[in-house]
Amino acid sequence: MSQPGPIIVVSSGEKLSFSTALSETRMFPLIDVIWPEAAQAVEKLQPAAVLVAATEQTDPWLQKLADQVATLQPYVPLLVVDPKLPLPINGIPFSQTGGSIERLSARLRTALRVRTLHATVLRRLTDDAATRMPLLQSDPAAEATVLLIGRGAAYPALSVALGEQLGVVGALSIEAAAKHLNARDVDGIVLGEGFSPRVVDAFLTVLAEDARFRNLPIVVAVPGLSPAYDLPNLEITSGEPVRIAADALPLIRQHAFEARLSRTLSSIDSDGLLDSRTGLLTHPAFDRDFATAVYQTATRGSALSVARFSFDRVSERIHLDAARIISRLMRRMDFATLQDDGSLLVVFAETELREAQAIAKRLSSVMKHTMHGPKRDSRVEPQIALTALQPQDSARSILGRLYAEDDRRAAS
Repeated sequence: MSQPGPIIVVSSGEKLSFSTALSETRMFPLIDVIWPEAAQAVEKLQPAAVLVAATEQTDPWLQKLADQVATLQPYVPLLVVDPKLPLPINGIPFSQTGGSIERLSARLRTALRVRTLHATVLRRLTDDAATRMPLLQSDPAAEATVLLIGRGAAYPALSVALGEQLGVVGALSIEAAAKHLNARDVDGIVLGEGFSPRVVDAFLTVLAEDARFRNLPIVVAVPGLSPAYDLPNLEITSGEPVRIAADALPLIRQHAFEARLSRTLSSIDSDGLLDSRTGLLTHPAFDRDFATAVYQTATRGSALSVARFSFDRVSERIHLDAARIISRLMRRMDFATLQDDGSLLVVFAETELREAQAIAKRLSSVMKHTMHGPKRDSRVEPQIALTALQPQDSARSILGRLYAEDDRRAAS
């Protein structure tokens, strides 16, 4: 991994065990500074990451330092070791540090990979590319989704605390959580009370053994566990639901930012044909591909079907969430786009209407059971309109018939 700048460690001047241990690994170039010197050190040294040991007395310093670090590009992770107070928006917690220098090293390496990915995107975004597909500057948490697993009295409060800032997918059992993880992408897992340490241990072990989930932020609020898992972004915490949500948010935000960067890089690689928000085709690319597919299908005399998934009175977050589910689950031969009105158009290549109906129902079922509306326990159920290529059809006539069918359904 490229290491263009040092790691700045900020403290009140005391000798820090984690700083000494990191130095002994010789994996990272460390520079120790005290709080009054931190801002100047960051400005002068342009660090790759900043580690801080914060206390109640240093909280005002931390807030100012976090604001300064947040303006730097490429991304500079700010890790707060054993935080005592609520963190700044970009402060990543690292708790339970006793005897766990390997975990801190892994957490730091994971954060630095996000920095490297950001640097790659900035390098690849030439002036022309930046004009066609600018990197979003909004808070990544606004498009993030967390999987909440739990039971008992604290579950509703934790769902509300997370849902105020993130999309939440709920699961009352480990089995249900596993189904969600296999069906869709999430930006983190919060594991609440209601499960024995043995069950939680088995779940975390499975996650650590699966490369798809190993780097996910995982916040566990179950007492009696040690952090001895190969999970760099595992945090074991306790307290009120608001505190648990606050500990989870920075890690989830970082993962959502990484996912955004990956989609942007895919968009750059496709020369702007893919939407960096969704991973689906942009409108112009979809229109071109659809017109070509209609012409070639009609020429060969084969089949083609189109589905429109629409939603009643939901937020933009739900539209983007549905688009990413479609992007992950649709067949490689199919293609789709997110419309300006929030609906999704999906083209099923070489597919008769009956088969397309079965595929659309499966996609709809995943969305229904893994997306939640603005109110707790409210499901989001997409409405489906379907049509198939007929003789003498054009791309425009197919879409016209599809929208007419959707209007008839809405009116009935």
